[in-house]
Amino acid sequence: MNRQTQVSHQTIILNDLGMHARPAAKIAQMAMNATKNIWLSDGNTQVDAASIIDILTLCAKKGARIQLQAESSQDTAILEQIKAFFDNGFGELTP
Repeated sequence: MNRQTQVSHQTIILNDLGMHARPAAKIAQMAMNATKNIWLSDGNTQVDAASIIDILTLCAKKGARIQLQAESSQDTAILEQIKAFFDNGFGELTP
């Protein structure tokens, strides 16, 4: 599989629960609006960000480093939106 990445960001999972179904569903919903594929990778496994099941297979816990990749520079705004969602602890961080 030859996937050409045009835009890439790295982030860390900040919330205590790690990656679970609710944030996976929100990420997939955002990724489905992309013109081309968006990928998430934990360094070992790369998954389709538009698939809730694929995202959950990463079993990413708090502190896990995640690489976000978009195949098209047209999807930069969506990739940045997904990164902001990660950086905000999926909206689950307590003040």
